[in-house]
Amino acid sequence: MPLPEPPWRKPVRQQLSRELIVDTALEILDREGMDALSMRRIATELGTGAASLYAHVSNKDELQELLLERVLSQVPHEAPDPARWASQLRELCRRSLDALVTHPGIAQVALATVIPTGEASFAQAEAMLGLLRVSGLPDAHIAVAFDVLSLYLTAYAVEVNAVRSGQFPPAEIAERTRQLGEYMASLPPDRFPSLLALAPLLGSGDPDTRFRAALDLIIAGVETVAARSQAMATGADSGETRGPGIG
Repeated sequence: MPLPEPPWRKPVRQQLSRELIVDTALEILDREGMDALSMRRIATELGTGAASLYAHVSNKDELQELLLERVLSQVPHEAPDPARWASQLRELCRRSLDALVTHPGIAQVALATVIPTGEASFAQAEAMLGLLRVSGLPDAHIAVAFDVLSLYLTAYAVEVNAVRSGQFPPAEIAERTRQLGEYMASLPPDRFPSLLALAPLLGSGDPDTRFRAALDLIIAGVETVAARSQAMATGADSGETRGPGIG
């Protein structure tokens, strides 16, 4: 029978594994943010040396990719339903945003990852692409819609995390907004009529309301292009003659 650990020595919590390292990293991330995350910090939390972690994770960049995969794996997906693809797409976007903003710093990792190649990333892409496909949108437009939705979700999550982390204190935002309002009021209205007319609405309102409104605009565009494409296909099948169109 092995001897017990001396009371002055911090034992390793469990047998080291990639899963345990990612679990521990996520705990640190959620408590202290991305700036606190390092291989040394994780090793300290696990009661071991940083060198022992490199047998399971190559470096911090790989660790961040694994964290992103873990977060994306928490997003539930539904099988595409042609009768309600739009509401499913809204819900998928909402769940994805919630996952990204729940874990501070993960959105920045997602934004910096050019081509995610993990299983959870592929599953996330498959879920969104599947919903866009049953909308009736042509494949070339699906690729564009996927890019727009993915980039908007990630960039919006980065903004939310920045505000929540205190990077932009409310008092500072209010003062800068006041200064900007005063400055814009001095601009010549004959040169900037649209900007001055809409300035009070730019960036205003509840963030959640703005997020839903943006999704509605994107999805409305998908519906419009899909309907137009289906009408053109129906016309071609029935032998109708059409003039030149757009797209």
